[in-house]
Amino acid sequence: MNKLLRHIPFLKAVLLHSISAFGGPQGHLGMVLKTFVDRRRDITKEELMEYVSFCQLLPGASSTQTLTLIGYKRGGVKLAVLTLFIWILPACTLMGALSFIVGNITEESVHKNIFRFIQPMAIGYLAYAAIKTYHVSIKNTITQIIMLVTLLTTYLLFKAPWIIPALIICGGIATNFSDKRIPEKEVVKPRQIKWTNIWLFVLIFAVAGFLSETARKQNWENKKPYNLFENFYRFGSFVFGGGDVLIPLMLDQYVARPTSERVIKKNPNIIRVEREELLTGAGMVRAIPGPVFSIASFMGGIALKNEGPRVQLLGCVIGSIAIFLPSALLVLFFFPVWQNLKKYIVVFRALEGINATVVGIMFAGTLYLIKDVSILTLNAASFINIGIILGTYLILQYTKIPSPFIVLFCLITGFLF
Repeated sequence: MNKLLRHIPFLKAVLLHSISAFGGPQGHLGMVLKTFVDRRRDITKEELMEYVSFCQLLPGASSTQTLTLIGYKRGGVKLAVLTLFIWILPACTLMGALSFIVGNITEESVHKNIFRFIQPMAIGYLAYAAIKTYHVSIKNTITQIIMLVTLLTTYLLFKAPWIIPALIICGGIATNFSDKRIPEKEVVKPRQIKWTNIWLFVLIFAVAGFLSETARKQNWENKKPYNLFENFYRFGSFVFGGGDVLIPLMLDQYVARPTSERVIKKNPNIIRVEREELLTGAGMVRAIPGPVFSIASFMGGIALKNEGPRVQLLGCVIGSIAIFLPSALLVLFFFPVWQNLKKYIVVFRALEGINATVVGIMFAGTLYLIKDVSILTLNAASFINIGIILGTYLILQYTKIPSPFIVLFCLITGFLF
């Protein structure tokens, strides 16, 4: 208990982060850098770059995994799990609650003026994080080339889910062609890797699939919760690219497939969601703080809304647990493996290229977001957008103003203008 009490200030910071982290994963990294690196010094910039690079290699919610690793570094598995819970709770609660009132909400209503300057703010945060990490990771010609190639490729293929892990692997390979920067010797003798824990991830996947299929074939009365858990656990296990990839998968699973005659014949009681409901959830999740994956809480409630309030609430809980559980299992079980693997010289050299790739991805994300924000129309909105972007960056770079105040200012500005 005493060990947990000494982590209360850290957990308070996580809670404050969870209710102020607007802007999606692009904005989250800058906020993490400002709060947990610059202000609190829970980790170093180099450690944060390593965590981000590692999480980009895994499926699931990468910004959630990064924050979980910060908790893991401070207090082991218990604190990591508590960090994860505090981080996702506000967003999942909000999205779950919204599933009960979705009939009174439209996608248009969540994009009203109050949120109009959140995206420019996220661009400012991402630019801040990209420039900060540039000075940490780009130190020679090869890393400069990797960063520029990654920037161009990512910008052109931003929505391809395979592009980020593919570029990270290529970056790691590129820095292994030369041994001049990092000589041929083992950094530390690696210990034997224990793979036992990963079986829990595989076991849950297998059991969820078995129960879901059995419930379908035998037409269990309460089969939909089993189907729902399997769906979201599968999504969380295989989604690369974050919420932008998760939402199309849900569109296919709950909107497109249930209209297929072959699927209806095979499973007449398949879970079905209206397209407008899903798109409303996709709009709402970007208007609240926290992880985009919290849309699973909303979708879980919507999927079971016709089963009664209690079952609908169960759907919200199932969606929340099933979507984040694979991310947690993968990051907590593979990170110790990664810590061992990186002691091999090949992996140690690869980190140089992987970190350079991540910097390129961050710059590409900044440019990609800018193209969707009005800054060239020479009207009041465009000047405010430019002011928000530059102001956010300058405040982060030269002041110690906490992130929630920047978010609050952008929300008030949106409301007033």
